[in-house]
Amino acid sequence: MKKQQLLFLHIFYWSIYILGTFIFPYLLFGKQADYFKITFAITSFICFYINYFFVIPKFFHLQNLSKTLLAFLLSVFCFVLIRYFVEEIFSPYFFGIRNYNEKTSLSFYFYDNIYYSSTTIFISTVFCLFKLMSDAEIEKRQLIEEKKNSELQALKTQINPHFIFNTLNNIYSLVYQNSEKALPAIEELSQLLRYSTKDLEKDFIPLEKEIGYLESLIELEKLRIKNPELLIINKKINFPTLNISPMLLVPFVENAFKHGDFSAKGFTLNISDESQRIHFYLQNFKKSKSKDSVSGIGIGNVKKRLEILYPNQHELNITESETDFTVDLKIDLRNG
Repeated sequence: MKKQQLLFLHIFYWSIYILGTFIFPYLLFGKQADYFKITFAITSFICFYINYFFVIPKFFHLQNLSKTLLAFLLSVFCFVLIRYFVEEIFSPYFFGIRNYNEKTSLSFYFYDNIYYSSTTIFISTVFCLFKLMSDAEIEKRQLIEEKKNSELQALKTQINPHFIFNTLNNIYSLVYQNSEKALPAIEELSQLLRYSTKDLEKDFIPLEKEIGYLESLIELEKLRIKNPELLIINKKINFPTLNISPMLLVPFVENAFKHGDFSAKGFTLNISDESQRIHFYLQNFKKSKSKDSVSGIGIGNVKKRLEILYPNQHELNITESETDFTVDLKIDLRNG
């Protein structure tokens, strides 16, 4: 129950109380509120919130019924004691009037007020339980959110080392071969690292930046591929400022270069964002003698992040055959 709903519940209860105690009797029967009816209403209000804010939060416990019962009786006793003080001590002393006979004992007074006090305290207790359940639900949601954020942060930090590891392997091969492509590759890598270290700290980045990662990665990989013209890339972006989680698409492309066959074959990459729904399609041919699992750390990582960030807002289909590997991902970014 939200705070606004709780507030409305309190206002509704006291409105009904005032209508039933003062307004309706006057309108229907012409009865005006006397002194003791007013003092009873004030006492009810005070004890209602003493029980609501202090007694029940401190003593109520579902696993300890005796402690809960003690809390209820304590509030009832407090109600009767306050009313007794107002009606039988304060009023006679200052105004010379009392609600009960002067010889009325405290025990009888307590017995006679159990019903009235119990009703007020019971309603106050119910309202307080609503509040406690609401607070518990809010705390639960906060814990879930904190856990989700921690998990996302952990997943994102997994991506960066994994990406660097694969790229350094490529550069190592170029350096080992004394290739003139080594220095451009290092420069391209430094640019990618500037992107990743700056934007991985953010929860979301513009779609155009994520695609910039992909393009930089592809340019880097082209340096080691004999036939870069085999890489077919189709891009149609209408909403470049749409927000997307960083490094969400990169692992798929990275995976394609790691396991793909580029000797005489390439890959096909299509990216579009019609109606603010991104459609990412990637198909690549596999190395015939590859022993590695195509679906590695990066792919599993992305699956977890998609489940956390875009529940019921994404559709991921990964198909693998003996010759090729296909990723078909659709994400609704309208609420991002």
